[in-house]
Amino acid sequence: MMDRRRFVGSSLTALFLQSVAEAQPAAKVYRVGFMLGATEESVASLFNALHDGLRDLGYVEGGNFVFERRYAAGKIDRLPELAAELVRTRVDVIVTGTNLHVLAAQAATATIPIVMVFAADPVKSGFVKSLARPGGNITGLSADASPELWAKYLALLKEIDPKLSRVGVLGQVSSQVGFGELEQASRKLNVAIEVADIRTPDNLSSAFDSLVSKQVGALLIVVGPLTYLLREPIAELALKHRLPSITNTDQFVQAGLLMSYGPNLTDLYRRAASYVDKILHGASPADLPVEQPTKFKLVINLKAAKTLGLTVPSKLLYTADEVIE
Repeated sequence: MMDRRRFVGSSLTALFLQSVAEAQPAAKVYRVGFMLGATEESVASLFNALHDGLRDLGYVEGGNFVFERRYAAGKIDRLPELAAELVRTRVDVIVTGTNLHVLAAQAATATIPIVMVFAADPVKSGFVKSLARPGGNITGLSADASPELWAKYLALLKEIDPKLSRVGVLGQVSSQVGFGELEQASRKLNVAIEVADIRTPDNLSSAFDSLVSKQVGALLIVVGPLTYLLREPIAELALKHRLPSITNTDQFVQAGLLMSYGPNLTDLYRRAASYVDKILHGASPADLPVEQPTKFKLVINLKAAKTLGLTVPSKLLYTADEVIE
């Protein structure tokens, strides 16, 4: 038979521990919003990079944080609606992509922190007051949108074809990314440019037909939610129409495009995790400097070159950071 004093003592101990447990506040489970304009499958590598970055910083999905993911599946006009959904779910931070994404998130909230990834010229676009002191609820990582970089793309295409005089530009004009800078760069290099606006996935073929009718000799792709989603058919059409092509993310080259020159996009999404971490620990996005890419890599697809009937200059191959054979 249990000693009465032991029974009472153990009961009091259990009650004490229960009261202590009940007095402890529940551990905070953060809600991280993730919004992109393409399909879930097409941007899986970008999401995984962010996820891995958070994991490396000690975050466990389903433990101390959960994701709220939204994808527009190429219907870019849905981005404002998706951003509003994330705001209604009371996420603690929103991670999103290029300028069209940031515009939608910015319109949805002026208080929830927004981490942008690969946004072009965020000061000129009105997302931040300055790179060093963003001053609002938006910060993150930018894409270098300088005229010099756009000139670099055109110069690389001219190395492939020194006689190149007309370049087709494929992108979403509504993003207002790069087109002005391209005009400046093209004048310096004495290259005319022809712009084809991609508004929906359905008008990709007609955009190519338009450029071909204008006798462009090469193609430059401006990365955005639609062009990223359509990178495989873009690469296929570029080869079909025998157009040497370049863009600034190597995912396009992996899909069959000829060249890319720019920062590592998956690395930028992994780095975005550090912004999420700082914000969740109380930092204000207004005080977190925007990070600009410092490392650029040139990737060349020799399979594409062979299909196009091109001989890539040895000097260009020598300077490439990666060659796909």
